[in-house]
Order: sequence, then structure tokens, then C-alpha cells
Amino acid sequence: MNKKEYNIAVERHANNLFGYVVKYLRNKQDAQDIVQDVFEKLWKRRKQIPLENSKAWMFRTGHNALINFSTRHKRTVYGNEHMPEKTVAVDRSFENQEVIDLALSLLPPVQKSIVLLRDLEGYNYADIGEILELSESQVKVYLYRARKKIKKQLKNLTIIQ
Repeated sequence: MNKKEYNIAVERHANNLFGYVVKYLRNKQDAQDIVQDVFEKLWKRRKQIPLENSKAWMFRTGHNALINFSTRHKRTVYGNEHMPEKTVAVDRSFENQEVIDLALSLLPPVQKSIVLLRDLEGYNYADIGEILELSESQVKVYLYRARKKIKKQLKNLTIIQ
């Protein structure tokens, strides 16, 4: 990839990559740092990465950076520490997006990435598989399991007025 192709790749995929990273982290400044790091790595490896593979490479590199960042900063929460097991009433002032973000934060990193890429970014199974280095059937299984976990958590909430 030459300088012109690098600029094309960045221009084409910057917004989607940033959207994915910011939705994963829920922190704009950290997301900007990770996306900038991905662009820097792409620049350093531009001679080995053809333009056609740049999207998958950028998202895979971004995904790996997210996992590393979350591990270093202990932002990934597993288990049900925050979401209730039994039916509870939730005040209406607790926004829908906050509930969704909380449910997503309980997912393992790969499942969370698949949900974000599929349901929020609109990627197809093949693209997600290429980005995360999974087969299409693995993507479908992980997505099914993730949605099932989210549904279970959301089912336990009752909204009060």
C-alpha cells in the first residue's frame, strides 16, 4: 500500500472504526487514542498490507488493542455483579442506553465485539469473521449466546414510572 492508498483506507474506515471502539469502551478520549494507534501501526506496516485487506486488518488490530486496553485498565466486568438475578424495579430515569451498555459490559470481549459489529455497526457474518479471525459459524454461535445473555439480564428488569 502506498501513501495514497493508506489515506484512502483511513478515510474509508476511520468513522466506522472509531464508532466501534467508542461503543466498546464508552470513552471518547480512550477511543481516539486507540484509533490513532491503529492508524500508526497501519502506516508502519503499509507495505505488507494490501488496500483490500486494510479494513479487516484495522478492525482486528483495533479489537486486539481494545482487549489489551480493557485488561490493563480492568474495565471488563464478568459475572452478574451489576445486573440483578431476580426481577427488580428500575427507576425510569435510568436510561435505556445505560441498561444496554451495562448488559453489554457483562459479555466476554469477543461476544461484545460481535454484538457491536453486527447489531450496531451492521457488518455481515463474513466480515465479522474476517475481522475477528473466526469462522462464520463461530460468529453466529457467539452472537446467539451473547443475545441470549443480554435477553436474560434485561428480562429481569421492570421499569417503574
